[in-house]
This record gives sequence, structure tokens and C-alpha cells, in this order.
Amino acid sequence: MSSPPVAPSSRTRPALRIVDFIAKKRDGMELSPPEIEEFVAGYTAGEIPDYQASAWLMAVVLRGMTRAETSALTNAMLRSGKVLDLSEFPERKVDKHSTGGVGDKTSLVLAPLAAAGGLIVPMISGRGLGHTGGTLDKLESIPGFDVNLSVREFRQVLAACGCAMIGQTAEIAPADRKLYALRDVTATVESPYLICASIMSKKLAEGIDALVLDVKTGSGAFMKKEEDAAFLANLMVETGELLGTKVVALLTSMDQPLGRHVGNALEVVEAVEVLRGHGPDDLRELCLELAGWMLHLGGAASTPEQGKSRSRQLIESGQALERFRQMVELQGGNARVIDDTSLLPRAAHHREVRSPRTGVIQGIDCRAVGIASVILGGGRNKKEDAIDPSVGIVLERKVGDQVAAGEPLCSLHYNSEVQGSEAAELVARSFFISEPAAVQGRPLVERIITARGEK
Repeated sequence: MSSPPVAPSSRTRPALRIVDFIAKKRDGMELSPPEIEEFVAGYTAGEIPDYQASAWLMAVVLRGMTRAETSALTNAMLRSGKVLDLSEFPERKVDKHSTGGVGDKTSLVLAPLAAAGGLIVPMISGRGLGHTGGTLDKLESIPGFDVNLSVREFRQVLAACGCAMIGQTAEIAPADRKLYALRDVTATVESPYLICASIMSKKLAEGIDALVLDVKTGSGAFMKKEEDAAFLANLMVETGELLGTKVVALLTSMDQPLGRHVGNALEVVEAVEVLRGHGPDDLRELCLELAGWMLHLGGAASTPEQGKSRSRQLIESGQALERFRQMVELQGGNARVIDDTSLLPRAAHHREVRSPRTGVIQGIDCRAVGIASVILGGGRNKKEDAIDPSVGIVLERKVGDQVAAGEPLCSLHYNSEVQGSEAAELVARSFFISEPAAVQGRPLVERIITARGEK
């Protein structure tokens, strides 16, 4: 791991009147890279108080930032800590990041799949908060799986199987941790410029050569409107390119849960099914699309289409599943769950939510399904909340499916009768059923944004 240049002490840094810095952004003026670097360094060091940093964050929310400012902020946050140096690996280093959704377990498939294709995948992931799930919580439902590896252990796993999945260490982008905590309590989370800097600073600190972004849009996504998701995607692609990393973004639909399983252990089961060559069509197709781009950006395929075809072969041959098995074992997990998923945590109770009428599923309130999973104990409202890995929801019907009165819409897996009843009521209201008619759903992949343009 290489360290950035040591920041000069507060005595030698050029004096920054933070009130002037705030006023400049408040008035819509462009900040210079040195000004932004000084602000990030000062706040990370505790020299700038929260109330002044909050005022600047709100000025950014209201006034926005230029591309140059966004790039400078990302770079300053990236360099606030240590940046992984993975130059000992001759293979290309490629990662994937999703902006979050319900039932999104693609990372569990993509890391071993891309590694089987010849790439190094150093994936530093996060936990779920609110109605969206977190990759670390899913992995920790595998008995013994350790997401808190040291950097030395992280390298060892990468060397052995080509992929490793851990949480953010204290040394990676400390400015982001401080600023995000402040944004979370000052209503400044939603700014696309701040979101971009937060995501990209953490990902680029992994020392990667390329990044594939899965930017969700729809009722279950953070960005509900497609135009907002497209703006953020373009911003992250441009920022990555400005900082020397190849980036492509796929805008994907989150108007209903991805796949059929929602909940930590349940999603591991579904990810294993995809790695076995089975699983729901939408989940399998999105994994192949994202993996195709990862292999292409990593130089393992001449085109995304070739990468997608190669990914399909890696699944059919069992090589991708074997990489997942290796990673689980190397990170302390019980690798027997790959062959026998009944060894994963299982809820004590099970109940079905049945359709009140005959018709066609016209829509699903995706966010409500995610909240129902949180009610069951599968998610957290606060970072310190405990997770129950065994609970969740299995969808029996999705958009466009026909259903008869009394047939199951979904099944709930729960350990508390009170929580089960509350979640069942919410889920029952989240399915929109009408008279039989054709349903025009959104495409799974709506746009692909690269440095060369959009399609």
C-alpha cells in the first residue's frame, strides 16, 4: 500500500479563511483545486468545525459544482488516506459498484466470475442502510465469512483466487467517512456531485484500472428519475476518466426487486444458483451484462459482447462457482454452503401472502418490499442495528405475471410473529394487480454511458 504525500501541518499550509471559502461557493463561483484540497485536508484533520463544513455542503447542494471542482473534490478525498498499490499483480484490476437497490446481489456473482476470466477484483463493499441491502451483510450470512481482513490478508486472498470482498478500512478515504456522516445529518446526501465524490474516492483508492458502475433508477432506487440517474452516471464516468481510470456506467431498472430473493442468506442462495447456471432470468442477464463490460475494460475480451459470451462459458464450466468457493474458504467461511445452501441461516417461520383477486401484476412497490425486509430484521435503520441474516422475502410473482385469487404473491421468512404480520401487511399493499392485459415493463438495461458517449 502506498501513501500519498504527507500533508503539511496547519502551520505551513496556506491560510484558508473558511468563511470566504463558503461564501465563494454560496455565490456560485468556481473553487480552485488548491482551495478544495485545503478544505478537505483541514476538515479531515479536525481544523474546520462541523458547522462550517455543513454550510459549505449545503452551498454545494444549492449551487452545484463544475466538472473540474467535482474531480478536485474526488481526488482530495481519495488522497486523504492511503491508496492501494496492487502493482505486484500483472493482471488488470477491475471492480464494479452499484448505487443500491432491493435484491441486488450481483457483486456476489461478479467478483468470482470476473476473477475466473483472468482479472483481479479487489472489491471493497458497504453495508445496507434503509431499504437497500448491503454486500457485506449478505457475505456475513455465510458462517465464518470474515469481511474485516487486514490489507496484508486482502492481498493474500487476491493472490490465491483473484478476488476478495471486504469492508472499507480506516485508512481508505477517511475524508469520505467524516463528510458522509455529516451529510447524513444535514440533509445534504442528495447532491450528485457529493455522491460522485464519495463513491469514486473510495473505489479509486482500491488502485483499480477500470470500474463498471450499475446506476439504479426506479421506485426502489436512490435515484427515482431516469434523468437524475443519467446525470450522476455521466458525472462519475467523466470524473473517473479525468483521474485516469476507465469507467463505464449502465443505467438499470429498479422498479421491482432484482431476482426473486430479498434478504441476506436468501440472496446468497440465489447468487449461488446463478453461478450454477440457473437462477432468475433478470438477475442472470444483468450479471452477464456487467461481467461482459468488466472483462472488456480489463482487456480479457475485445468487446463487451465477447466478454458476455465468455462469462456465460465461465459459469457453464463451473469455473466461476469454484472461484466463489475458494474466496469463501480463504476468507474463513464455510465453503460447504456452496454445495448445500441449507447450511445457511434459516428463519423459524414461513408464511405466504396471497393475491386478493385474479389478474396481472402491473407493478410492485419495490421500496416497500425493501422496507418489509427491514421490518423482518433483514436490514437496518441505523448503522448500529443488528441484522438477522435468516429473514427475508421470496417473490412468487413479478411484473407481467398472471395470478389467480388465492395464489401466492410472495412468501415471508421470519422469526418474530409481530414483525411477520407487519411486513405481510406492507407487502400485500405493494403488489398492483389489474384485469388481464399486456404489461409494458422497462428494459433491464436502459442506457450504457461511456467516455465516448451514450447508447
